[in-house]
Amino acid sequence: MKNVKENNKIEKKVLWTLFSLLLAILTVRAITKMNGDMSMGHLINIISEAHKGWMLLGVLSTILFVLLEGLSLRIILKSAGYPRGRKKGLIYSTSDVYFSAITPSATGGQPASAFFMIRDGIPVGITAAVLILNLMMYTISIVILGIVSIIIKPEILRGFGKYSLPLIYIGFACLTILAIIFILIFVNGDRFFRRLKIMVLFLYKKRIIKKPRKPMIWLMENEKEYSSFTDLVRGNNRIVVRVLIINILQRTSQILVPVFVYFALGGKKSHALIIFTKQCLITIAYNFIPIPGAMGISDYLMFDGFSRIMKEHMAYNVELIARGITFYMCVAICGLITLVGYICGSKKNEN
Repeated sequence: MKNVKENNKIEKKVLWTLFSLLLAILTVRAITKMNGDMSMGHLINIISEAHKGWMLLGVLSTILFVLLEGLSLRIILKSAGYPRGRKKGLIYSTSDVYFSAITPSATGGQPASAFFMIRDGIPVGITAAVLILNLMMYTISIVILGIVSIIIKPEILRGFGKYSLPLIYIGFACLTILAIIFILIFVNGDRFFRRLKIMVLFLYKKRIIKKPRKPMIWLMENEKEYSSFTDLVRGNNRIVVRVLIINILQRTSQILVPVFVYFALGGKKSHALIIFTKQCLITIAYNFIPIPGAMGISDYLMFDGFSRIMKEHMAYNVELIARGITFYMCVAICGLITLVGYICGSKKNEN
């Protein structure tokens, strides 16, 4: 029975990967067709002629995005009494990035990251608390960057079309609500576990599960671990502040990539702030979209925002190359690292 469930999970992941790959191909083809002069060969020529230093900064910024998530998780785990090395942190990060990209939810990578943590001997309760705290800071950091962008450039919202603006407003609302929900779960963990216990009893009454004792004991044990960690964090504001700063830096490193790509293609340095602030709002707009990697939507938002401050062909180039670095290249590498981590970990467990 266990093997059947594991096979079903693997099949779902493979299907999501194939669906995401197909969606990526269709998205790139649609964008290149929209720009009649664009082809993959032409795009490769543009990249080869671009300023190598700025392009390298874009790539390094994306790598930093992945590494900073690993650092954030390691800091939280260390505070919980479960220190882990850089390699472990990298696997926790890459698995989150990869599965978040190929599933409809932006939080789709959390179970994958949890899988590796639990396999490394971290209790379920601690794992849940660590991931909720990091996700809470991750969400809050996006909202903070969006608010700062509007404060710095109040006119920024006028730089988007009628279809983009509603997505930005809805994104702001959804992410703010999501952040509040995470805070409530983190602060009121006892209610969270109480509801899980009620669910177990309900399943027992409906005869879906035969023996409720084992899952109830499991929940009580993990509730203690969860509560002890959340109590520790609530009494240590330094951890929360450090994790929030790292998450802000993580988001900033990713948002800066279109700026570096724009410079690499010969763009004006004076446009740096406007591109950065636009990308902050674009990130907010597509983060709640229930499509793997928000493919298609994020591309449209970037083109809509950038084409109002630069020529259309430049906007197409910046969008395609920046998304190529921050999404397609990043996801492919993260997927490969996650696969290697999974295989190596499985071999160690067998030994």
